[in-house]
Order: sequence, then C-alpha cells, then structure tokens
Amino acid sequence: MAFDARAGLRPEADAVSVFTAMRVVFVRDLRAAFRQRQDLLNPLLFFVMVVTLFPLGVSPEVSFLQLAGSGILWVAALLSVLLSLDHLFRHDFDDGTLEQLVLQPQPLFLLVLAKTAAHWVLTGLPLILLAPLLGVMVHLEGNSIAVLCLTLLIGTPVLSLIGAIGAALTLGLKSAGVLLSLLIIPLYIPVLIFGTGTVAAAAEGAPVGGYIALMGAFLVLAITLAPFAAAAALRISLSNS
Repeated sequence: MAFDARAGLRPEADAVSVFTAMRVVFVRDLRAAFRQRQDLLNPLLFFVMVVTLFPLGVSPEVSFLQLAGSGILWVAALLSVLLSLDHLFRHDFDDGTLEQLVLQPQPLFLLVLAKTAAHWVLTGLPLILLAPLLGVMVHLEGNSIAVLCLTLLIGTPVLSLIGAIGAALTLGLKSAGVLLSLLIIPLYIPVLIFGTGTVAAAAEGAPVGGYIALMGAFLVLAITLAPFAAAAALRISLSNS
C-alpha cells in the first residue's frame, strides 16, 4: 500500500515500512521542487553571483584570490543554503501536508530527515558540482579545489540539518527569514571555520586528516540530533499556529 503524504495512510496501510515512507516523502519533495523551479535556481544563481562579483568588488589579484578563495566559496555556499531554508517546510505548512506528516504512524524525525535529504540534493549537491568551476575562477589550485569539494560534501548536509531546526522553529511566523538567519548563522560558524581551515591547510601542504575527521564528527552529530530537534520544533510550531 502506498504512502500518501497529502491524504495520509489508508486504513490498511499501517504496515507501510518506515523506509518506504521516507522514500515517498523524499521523492515527493523532489517532484514538488521541480514544479517550482525558481526556488531551485535562486540559491544557485546567488552562489554564482556572489563568487563572481567578489573579485570585482574587492580585488582581482591572483595572490589575494588564492588566499581568500576558499572563504569566498564557503561563505557564498552557506548563504545560498540559508536562502533556501525558508521553503523547506513552508509549502507543506501552507497546503496542510505538514499536519498529515505529523499524524502518520511513522516517526516524525525520520520523515524530517527524508525532507532534509531532499533539500540537500536540491541545494547542497548542485553547489558542490559548481564549486570546481568557481574554484578555478578564483585561482585555487587543483589540490585545494579537491579538498574544497570534499569539505562541501561533508559540510553542506550539516548546514541543511541545522537549518531544518531553524526553519521548523520559525514556521508560520512573520519575518521568518530574518529570525531564521539570527538563529542559524551562529550555529553555522564552526562548520565555516573548519571548512575554510581545511582548504587553507591543504594549500599550505599541511595534513588535513584531522580537519576532515572533525567535520565528519559534525556530520554524524547533526544526523543524530538535528532530526529530533526539528521534529520537536515542528510540533511546537503547529500547536501554536
């Protein structure tokens, strides 16, 4: 029996597995995103525009860009993810789907994890694919570009998971975008520091294993705790709406 996120489970659908429910939520979010392509393109265009305009507004010197390039790309990626977070639960909240998800017998935190995974595929993964091209634009070396992509691969899921907590807490509030930024940006700072620090260490020829291990620990911690926090925040927001 199929899981229906809009209409809920049919009476005989209690046996629907958790993994089936997660897969349906994941696929549904992907399909819904492609129907509203402006929400998909805005973060990517923002990412490209910030990285492209930064050398024009600060300095086009090769030495400066090699030094600051990883920071430019990481800050642009962070802000691009932040730009897309308001839509993580907003559309489902507006059409009533979110209330149906909360009422499902499957654990809400796993459904939130599926939605967050879809958000990363739609936002974080395209940023990683664009990073090598933009890394060449800011004159990063080949090894630095490879390490940059690795740090983004580990770090952007953390940004999405932490952002899901803020998006759930600010759901249904006026000026939610401003509040979301105030809540989430301080929590993003450790990921930003270690992401840029890893690329800087690689550029100097220093070992980066310790940096990668710490970022991996951030990812494991985020996967373990963030879905529970986001699910609890969703219940609070829905109860207050």
